[in-house]
Amino acid sequence: MISFLGLCIENFIQTLKYIFSGNVKWKSVMSQAAMISYDSLPIALSIVFIAAVVIALQVSKQFLMTGAEAYVGGFLAVALIRELAPGFAALAISARAGTAISAEIANMQVTSQVDAIKTLKVDPIGYYFAPRIIAGAITVPMVVILAELFGVLGGMIISYFTIGLHPNRYMASVYDWVNTRDIYISLLKGVIFGIIIPLICATQGYKTSGGAKNVGISTTKAAIKSTVFLLMADLLITFLFYVV
Repeated sequence: MISFLGLCIENFIQTLKYIFSGNVKWKSVMSQAAMISYDSLPIALSIVFIAAVVIALQVSKQFLMTGAEAYVGGFLAVALIRELAPGFAALAISARAGTAISAEIANMQVTSQVDAIKTLKVDPIGYYFAPRIIAGAITVPMVVILAELFGVLGGMIISYFTIGLHPNRYMASVYDWVNTRDIYISLLKGVIFGIIIPLICATQGYKTSGGAKNVGISTTKAAIKSTVFLLMADLLITFLFYVV
């Protein structure tokens, strides 16, 4: 994992050089943005919505027993914005789009399409990595914001039907508990996760060799490694902004 992380950092630096050289095809960025975030939007929103509903079911009656039912919305919103929405949305995108990125680039590698790009004097790492990393960094935070809104909405609906908590009281606690700093940090997580997912998965696909069997193995490794690095990044960001 250490050597793989070093390879990812090396590829990222090379990608940055390619981006600042002005060779990025923005049409390709738009195409990758649709594949990474738009196509992953339904599953990401569904996962966060269901998670919010489950948490609201778990805590709403407990809050009611202690007379603190008015704080259900604030508690749920803080949990969603700080952790659940960015984390679950990123994991959903990684499972849906990250594996597709790895499989696509791995297939190009084993069918010698990468070698063909090299013969045209084009940097294959910049050519394949840059549009995906830019698209992820721009669009994943948008998915995170939508996921947070859907999660808060899901908690409001279930709180109303389980303990009769009026939406006005629910939203009042959301406004009281959530601050803009939490939202900014969640967006920062979205940007970092949006970079990590295509970087890890593209690197794993790019280092693939052999035949079609290795494409499947590489895709599986990409899913595992992207999950591990996403959780590590989440831990580091949380520690830096909420502990230090």
